[in-house]
Amino acid sequence: MDLKGKINDFFKKFRDDLVSAVIWAAFSIICGIVTGLCGTGFAKLIVIATDFRLSHEYILFFLPFAGLFIAWVYKLAGSSIEGGTNLVLKDIREGEEVPMRMAPVIFIATVTTHLFGGSVGREGAALQMGGSMGSGLAKFLHMKKDSHQIAIMCGMSAAFSALFGTPLAAMVLPIEISTVGIIHYSALVPCAIASLSAHFVAKYFGMGGGVYNPDLSFGAETPQNILLCIAFAVLAAFVSVLFAVTVNKAEHLAESKIKNDYVRIFVLGAAVVGMTLLVGSQTYNGTGAATIYNSVFGNGAGLPWYAFLLKIIFTAVTLAAGFKGGEIVPALFIGATFGNFFGTLTGTSPATFAAIGMGAVFCGITNCPLASLLLCFELNGYGGIPYYMIAIPLTFLLSGNFGVYKGQKILYSKYSMDKIDEHTK
Repeated sequence: MDLKGKINDFFKKFRDDLVSAVIWAAFSIICGIVTGLCGTGFAKLIVIATDFRLSHEYILFFLPFAGLFIAWVYKLAGSSIEGGTNLVLKDIREGEEVPMRMAPVIFIATVTTHLFGGSVGREGAALQMGGSMGSGLAKFLHMKKDSHQIAIMCGMSAAFSALFGTPLAAMVLPIEISTVGIIHYSALVPCAIASLSAHFVAKYFGMGGGVYNPDLSFGAETPQNILLCIAFAVLAAFVSVLFAVTVNKAEHLAESKIKNDYVRIFVLGAAVVGMTLLVGSQTYNGTGAATIYNSVFGNGAGLPWYAFLLKIIFTAVTLAAGFKGGEIVPALFIGATFGNFFGTLTGTSPATFAAIGMGAVFCGITNCPLASLLLCFELNGYGGIPYYMIAIPLTFLLSGNFGVYKGQKILYSKYSMDKIDEHTK
């Protein structure tokens, strides 16, 4: 081909790429605004529900009956109560549509779970709700079927950004979470635009999460501190695996022993109530955001050293029952309280290791190291970059093929270039 032909081909491809970029930018802005509005409303309702529960603690006793309502809502919608984020991850890989009915169902179920004291987060629900809305919007606009994967990821970015206030992490999480070993760069720009759009919407309405301690001092990178960070990463990987295995085994055991959804959610809902009474407080119910804040600011006042273990148990039982929410904020709780304990035990900075622990355990249960790094930067500033760069990759490596999302695939080994193509354990 002569030079003129090459130039013509270049400009033709450039024109086609530009048109495609404009179309995706328009879609991403619409998706970000619509999903951001829904996410903002969802976040406000979660705050209202949590405040009401904490000021009316007796409402916890109605958790089993709230579970019956959630099971009924799922049956009414014709959805499986065991679905959720795993279905969204599967649909990203296979290019299938996420049922639009998932959005209102997960919205209602998650707010109900938080109102009555289930031990869950909210961002896992955001991934499901956002994926459903992105897919539904693509269908409404008659986009090509092969565009649905990107549309789902756009919705996930927008919802996560609106609820958590971390647009950088929200941009990256959906493109690396479905398949470990593959990053869907084709969705990077659409996810970035959707994430930012939703973030601006949430900020306009006074929502969008927030940072914990951006001025946290991590101290000098001395050999002693580096070695402690390495040791902590090894232990954080173990804690991540413990959390993932406990959640997955509890769900499997509950489903195999109590096959009826109504009976299972009622009985295990009652178990959460009983555990709360034994503990003597609602520290481990809901998201536990106040406890995370307490841990990162350093004192961890009133928390036993085994707080992270109790949160693992509370969350595993809640999710095994069929209550809805997410594993991400519980992971931050577990990482922060375990890090606080480690810092206290080693006579160093509990706040420092609480901040590191949040990112490390988040990475260990999601297998998303890039999103975990960005999350740490947005939540606690850039002062801990050397420690994050040690702890998060090490935890990612040492947590093996475990994770809380059974729908996630490990396509390539974390230890070599070998292709293994298996689901997380």
